[in-house]
Amino acid sequence: MPHQVPQPSPERMTPFGGGAIVAGVRPGSDPLVALTAAALARATGGELFFAYVDEQRFTEREFPDGTVQHSDFNPDSADESWRRVEARLQDEVGALLAGSGLPWQLRYLAGRPDRSLTHLARAVDAAVIVVGNRAPEHGAKVREFLDGALALKLAQHQHRPVLAVPLSVVDWKAPMPWA
Repeated sequence: MPHQVPQPSPERMTPFGGGAIVAGVRPGSDPLVALTAAALARATGGELFFAYVDEQRFTEREFPDGTVQHSDFNPDSADESWRRVEARLQDEVGALLAGSGLPWQLRYLAGRPDRSLTHLARAVDAAVIVVGNRAPEHGAKVREFLDGALALKLAQHQHRPVLAVPLSVVDWKAPMPWA
């Protein structure tokens, strides 16, 4: 018998009212993602989790609260630069939400962004995952376009709604970026 993947259904929905919100962020990224997630958390009363996924590290162990134990791909490396990235993100998100009174947490994750964000969303029983969506830039390779955006990968591999925050748009009349 083939493996059955749980499908989206009304029974699996997490109510937006009070449901956790997971938002994918990166250092120095557009503040629209974090601000959109914060506005949604304020409107729904949901707990807010910001997450950064370091693709240069791998997950050794996942914990029930959504945190992970991670390591560098190079076993001989003692590189602790990830701690600076984590501190920078804490500072950036903290500055964005300063004075809002909105509680939030940051999770530093590792590996594939779609899998890592899905793990966190499951762990905190998120009602929605918020990520940025950037239009392909001129000169983008066809493969980059076909690989799909993070929002699409998330929407295809887990049952929670995904809110894609537009960070750039393409003029309808402009030629496609890979042309």
